Amino acid sequence: MIEWWNSLEPAMKVLWAITLSASLVFVIQTVMTFLGAAGDSDFDINSDFDVDASGDLADGSVDVGGGPDAGGHDVDHPSTGMNLLTFRNFINFLIGFGWTAILLKDSVPATGLRMLIAILVGVALVFLVMLLFKWLTDMQQSGTINVYKSAVDCQGTVYLTIPGERSGEGKVQITINNSVREYAAVTDGPALRTGTRIRVVEVISANTLLVEEINSVII
Repeated sequence: MIEWWNSLEPAMKVLWAITLSASLVFVIQTVMTFLGAAGDSDFDINSDFDVDASGDLADGSVDVGGGPDAGGHDVDHPSTGMNLLTFRNFINFLIGFGWTAILLKDSVPATGLRMLIAILVGVALVFLVMLLFKWLTDMQQSGTINVYKSAVDCQGTVYLTIPGERSGEGKVQITINNSVREYAAVTDGPALRTGTRIRVVEVISANTLLVEEINSVII
């Protein structure tokens, strides 16, 4: 190994050092990304790689799917997944550029042509990775339920008894967008026991609903 290293030209030593360093950083980022995703029950894709696991070593995070603000209005969080100027994209470029330049050293002896091909491959790799994770982000967003837009008038059952007159919270399970979800719930009427059929009247917060018993008569 030492003899091989010493036999390299100075330019190739620099190229190998950059390529191997970028590859090591890429492996670390990828492992951290998927470890973070595995530990996040919501699978937020949080690096500019772009998926909100804590895999990025330098950039900020991305919260896919958006969500409501304090006033109950839906807010779409901007995604940095299509931002070119990120540390991760820089690493991806170095990987594509470096390995291409190394692999083409013998087959493309012209340095200028080899560097041009390596640059094009590096840029192509950056865009391919960005498009891949934009697609993953779009898939994640398509499965996200906006409770403010979708929950009102949905029906379900009381899971934990709801105290009457908004004196406390219980739990309900409702069917929303063909998916069964559990939320905290309050009611303006009398207490609702476990198993009572209910309808969502209002969304109080992202996690709390105002419900009423189905067929109840409010005077």
